[in-house]
Amino acid sequence: MKSTYLYILIVILFCSCNKKTEISSINPKNWSKRAINIHHKDSLEYGKSYLSIYSEIYSYTEHRTHSLTSMVSMRNTSDLDTIYLIRAEYFDTHGKSVQKYFDHPIFLAPMETTEIIIDENDVSGGTGSNFIFEWKMPKNCSKPLFEGIMTSTMGQQGLSFTTQAIQIK
Repeated sequence: MKSTYLYILIVILFCSCNKKTEISSINPKNWSKRAINIHHKDSLEYGKSYLSIYSEIYSYTEHRTHSLTSMVSMRNTSDLDTIYLIRAEYFDTHGKSVQKYFDHPIFLAPMETTEIIIDENDVSGGTGSNFIFEWKMPKNCSKPLFEGIMTSTMGQQGLSFTTQAIQIK
């Protein structure tokens, strides 16, 4: 009887230690699945957007910060047309490039959303991080929407807020 319990305990421990491999949003394999050649589509309109993101915020004083998980949501608001993202680049508080997310245009199908996740333990962006997005879309198509959602939980307390991009070109 004891050996049966011991066997069950070993199986439970073994199964609970089995790690699942997660694919990060910055993994190039994720973006390569969305790659598209848009050179022949020269009638597309060009746009550029700026989005503020916070990987950390000040807490109590300017000398103490609180880390946040940031989700960057990239949305095609058209229910008819595919749009194309040319660039998604993450910058830190000082304007230094932290990460370029893809080296080729990617597509978003009508009403599709894709995300970039910046983990809570990644504070490389600092308190004033931001994104630049470049995109192309068919004429008279609704513009893409870029939003930042920042969250954190500690004990029973939760913190969350959002930001929205502005078009700069």
